[in-house]
Amino acid sequence: MGWGRVVCCAVACLSCLLLIPQPARAANALPPGPLLMAYFGSWAEQPAEIPQATRIAALPSYLDIVVLGFARPDAQFDPLRPDDLSLTGLQAPYGGRVLAGAVAALHERHPSMRVLLAIGGSAYASLWDRYNPSAIAGLVKALGLDGVDLDYEPAWPGCEPAEIAGAPSVRCQSDARWSDLVVRTRAVLPRPALLTVPGWSIGAYGAGTFAADQPAGRYTGSMLWLGREPAAREIDLVSVMAYEAGPNFDPERALAAYRAVWQGPLLLGAMVPPDGSGGLEYTLPVLSHYAGSQRGERLGGVMLYSIEQAPPGSPSPARPDGETAAAAICRGLGHSGC
Repeated sequence: MGWGRVVCCAVACLSCLLLIPQPARAANALPPGPLLMAYFGSWAEQPAEIPQATRIAALPSYLDIVVLGFARPDAQFDPLRPDDLSLTGLQAPYGGRVLAGAVAALHERHPSMRVLLAIGGSAYASLWDRYNPSAIAGLVKALGLDGVDLDYEPAWPGCEPAEIAGAPSVRCQSDARWSDLVVRTRAVLPRPALLTVPGWSIGAYGAGTFAADQPAGRYTGSMLWLGREPAAREIDLVSVMAYEAGPNFDPERALAAYRAVWQGPLLLGAMVPPDGSGGLEYTLPVLSHYAGSQRGERLGGVMLYSIEQAPPGSPSPARPDGETAAAAICRGLGHSGC
């Protein structure tokens, strides 16, 4: 995840042409929606000798999906040396056995919770040419995780206007890389392992009703491949990084653009303040509003980046910390135990 953020009748036919039917999912692969998904940065962990002393083991049990960040795309991992995480990109100050125990503790407290491994993100964006899915799969299995979050953030996606199915759209050089990464990941982590994808804030703009939406930039249209590439069938959930996109960005509009091309589970992403782009600040009232808009959405929900974060100074309703933000989302979604 970067540090860095309904369709009208006139385009209904175009949407039908672009949408790829989503396959039946393995039983219980995802909890029932609406979903609350939260990232946890491994660098925020505390030294621990037993799983019960970790921050991961103590994460709120009302979370539906926890995403542990971040693994290097070119990770190296030897299942015969499960304690050695030094070449994986994860930064927890303890070994793999303690981390696996912490994940097991989360599963024991909340059996329907899913715990995923985030791969990539902005810090490791330059390492995808050496992607090592076999090592990632070994790490997932050794830690007892439920799948991966494929966070491919190309520095330059190479997007250009194009005519597709007789209508204006966008094609990107990164489309082929996305498809390749998804296919290679699924080859080593078949269902029911989960494969989720975070999409750039403006990634679904550039086509149909959303062809001229603002703000615009190099990532405009970079996720439209979700509606036309067969590899998209292998994805279980998409979250929209609806933050760090500047003052003109409308999260709900971006969510609608993604929904026009993706019919599977789709989460609206929120960020613990502050937003360095000058965009929307996810205060407690804003979080409650957006979570409330997803209440009752079986294929909806909210993604939070990230639960371990805390704003400068003391937390407040204007600048909540991660756990306070997660609790507000939980209540807004209508979950219990918040």
